[in-house]
Amino acid sequence: MEDYKKVLEQLKNGEIEKFEVSKEDFLQFRAVLVKDEHFKHFRGEAKQGGNVIFTFLEKPRS
Repeated sequence: MEDYKKVLEQLKNGEIEKFEVSKEDFLQFRAVLVKDEHFKHFRGEAKQGGNVIFTFLEKPRS
């Protein structure tokens, strides 16, 4: 869980451009993601096979 918080911070700060979450880890990652104050700034793009790639947007999604 603490690792996921660190990843979210790295995405926000621009230290990393994207983060891929496996299908198996998605629910654990999402539990941390929805608690983040910048939740609406994160974009998840589902890939074939169930993995999701998350990026950080300057403008929050609607």
